[in-house]
Amino acid sequence: MSADEATTVAPANSLYREISRHDWATLASGRTQPLSETEIVQIRGLGDRLDMAEVAQVYVPLSRLLSLYAQSTKRLGAETADFLGETDTTTPFIIGVAGSVAVGKSTIARLLRELTSRWPGTPRVELVTTDGFLYPNAELERRGLMERKGFPESYDRRALVSFLTEVKSGAPEVRAPFYSHMRYDIVPDAVVTVRRPDIVIVEGLNVLQPPPSPNDVAISELFDFSIFVDADAEHIAQWYVERFLALRRAAFSNPNSFFNVFAQLSDDEAVERAMGYWNDINLPNLVENVLPTRHRASLVLQKSAGHTVERVLLRKL
Repeated sequence: MSADEATTVAPANSLYREISRHDWATLASGRTQPLSETEIVQIRGLGDRLDMAEVAQVYVPLSRLLSLYAQSTKRLGAETADFLGETDTTTPFIIGVAGSVAVGKSTIARLLRELTSRWPGTPRVELVTTDGFLYPNAELERRGLMERKGFPESYDRRALVSFLTEVKSGAPEVRAPFYSHMRYDIVPDAVVTVRRPDIVIVEGLNVLQPPPSPNDVAISELFDFSIFVDADAEHIAQWYVERFLALRRAAFSNPNSFFNVFAQLSDDEAVERAMGYWNDINLPNLVENVLPTRHRASLVLQKSAGHTVERVLLRKL
């Protein structure tokens, strides 16, 4: 089956082509799955169901599509430079990955880093998470925002825009702050250094947010392609609780983990605490800030209750 035959075109008034999991998987026919089972296990996040079949059927075709976009963008940059009589100064291809807490976007970002680094011509791929641009906990406390950590106002948006602007302008070296999930805070003096790679993947809750005012730059304006990882809220809530319990179990063997504060809770108490965080913080953030940006994405991965992708929506050009 050809790519044209596999694609189910949405109604004319839709921004997207709608492609079923089955039809999307046919686009990988004859293509080699480049990752081993051990590599996939190392990439997989807590609670994710990522396996060899999911990589082969969903992410190999996605990787191929991203390759086409990256090559086309690079070619356009070179042709534009030639038209202007300038030396080709093609800058990194930037991919944004957005979605709710616990929906699996971090795993997808890590997976895409591995897959895209194996394309011919793009061996240098960097991954940056917007967690590094959260204000430190002390600053969040000062601003009264600890209970809104992850909401747009809890990030140093100007620093993130400045970072991406430098990356996209071709700066030889750009540094981003480093966030530790074990400490649940920014690590002072620790940085992530980006040295003009071929591709930069930027993963975070709010990367598709519109600018706060008409005079500001939207983060998404600096992306060449963007992905939104989507699922029903009740499914994400279940995954969030499962991940919370897994982090709590892991804390028993790591005295430095932030989740040690929950170590003395019973399982029932831990579930209740996790649902409290979900209902009070993460669900409102999803509904108010994250979900409304879905239509801004170039591509939407829609997940089923089993944490696997069941449908792909690809924005029409």
